Amino acid sequence: MARSVLITDSLHSIAYDLLSESGIKCVDGSSWSRDEILDRCSTFEGWIIRSGTSIGEEYLDRATSLKVIGRAGVGMDNVDLKAATKRGVLVLNAPAGNTISTAEHTMAMLLGLARRIGPASASLKEGRWERKLFTGSELFGKTIGIIGIGKIGRTVAERCLAFGMTVVGFDPVLTQEAAERIGIELADLETLYERADFVSVHTPLIPATKDLLNRETLAKCKKGVGVINCARGGIINEEALLVGLESGHIGGAAMDVYTSEPPSHNLAALLGHDRFLGTPHIAASTDEAQEKVARQVTEQVIRALRNEPVLTAVNTMAIRLAAQPEVRPYVVLADKLGLAARQLFPGKVERLVVRCHGDVPRKYKDVLQVIALKGFLSSSWGQPVNLINAQVVADEAGLVRDVETFRPESSFSNLVELHLEGADTSFSITGTMFSEQDVRITSVDGYEMELKAEGHLLLYRNQDRPGMLARVGQALADEGINIGSLALGRKVPGTEALTAISVDQPLTREILDKVSHIEGVRHVCMLEFMP
Repeated sequence: MARSVLITDSLHSIAYDLLSESGIKCVDGSSWSRDEILDRCSTFEGWIIRSGTSIGEEYLDRATSLKVIGRAGVGMDNVDLKAATKRGVLVLNAPAGNTISTAEHTMAMLLGLARRIGPASASLKEGRWERKLFTGSELFGKTIGIIGIGKIGRTVAERCLAFGMTVVGFDPVLTQEAAERIGIELADLETLYERADFVSVHTPLIPATKDLLNRETLAKCKKGVGVINCARGGIINEEALLVGLESGHIGGAAMDVYTSEPPSHNLAALLGHDRFLGTPHIAASTDEAQEKVARQVTEQVIRALRNEPVLTAVNTMAIRLAAQPEVRPYVVLADKLGLAARQLFPGKVERLVVRCHGDVPRKYKDVLQVIALKGFLSSSWGQPVNLINAQVVADEAGLVRDVETFRPESSFSNLVELHLEGADTSFSITGTMFSEQDVRITSVDGYEMELKAEGHLLLYRNQDRPGMLARVGQALADEGINIGSLALGRKVPGTEALTAISVDQPLTREILDKVSHIEGVRHVCMLEFMP
């Protein structure tokens, strides 16, 4: 059955073109009601939205085939990320597509406040000529405080600097060195409020930023400050903003976004205030931005549906890292180790440890844990497990995880070990990689060997004495099974050995039983690596 994608908001036509060219059926549900969406969403593997659709538990419970949600834009407050992650649904956005448009709109609002363009234009249209009434101020030499120095915040800062403004910024993760490269003075919020002639917010709407500018914080700002919000509604408390405008403490406010959209009648006094400049959430509404975000999110949705690496995943860092070319060989290795460990470990696992030996970059260790976890759980769990929900599934199962790093103690420079612990037993498997296509197992539970992690492998333990391999080989030959390659490992000569034989096809239960009945052979199993 052909893959299908649902689009429930107005989206640039490039999205439909790209999906059609990729052989993916796209359905325009932008006119559907809530009930229609609930009735029809169950068959779609992809869902693309803008800000008009909110996807929460109710929709996700019905969208049983859903694999990926694409948000055409950067804001994610209309997607329940926790619920999507729990269900293994990948969430993507288009973080860069509207950067320029939103930054330019912010500058338009800034200039509109400084020069009182809105009320001056309205006055002129009413037939009045009131030049003195609308005397404004220059931006040159003024200080703007930017809260949130992400892509849009930085772009606004660059344009403000070009106007000759001083830029004071607050961002919890931006380093001093990075700020200096841009030309921003980093400060805490208290200092920013005290110094800024204008304050512009560019943060997501999260609990920490909800009502960030409220009565208390607005009172800390300079008298006459101009306040701008082209980010997300709810960052500025609208009731407090109106109080500040009416008292004269706030010199002007410009907003493109609101707590509820369209704004409720309760905002009539704010929207009608002569020092308020408002637009109807159009900061990203340019032809260029709409095409960019539609193209970016659609391309990523297509890649996700093809199981290809994506770059704009929101609900998992593992996917973003796994998409980087230099990480891919480690990704394949960790996934195959997890897959192998689940098939070879006999009991219930209580603790899973990923051990990185040698030159494995430390920055990859956490993502390798998630990938190994996904490989381990995907062959044993009753629900689909992927990089998105692997940690959630592990938490629900009470599986303890850890990551350790060691100096090289092997002839291989890049070794990844997966160690499992149960109530009264443990198991480990180690591997290395030479390329994404050449991943090898180097030891299984302490037995050193080298075999490619691919295809169908027959593993068994046997007494370390002459003729054992010949007996197993003959048993396979009798069943018409061809041997591709083999690997042997032992700890002490003459005791017990581990043998791995690559065969051209999966072995039936009957053949495995036949091998297990050979004298001196035990613990017979198949290890399958999916192509």
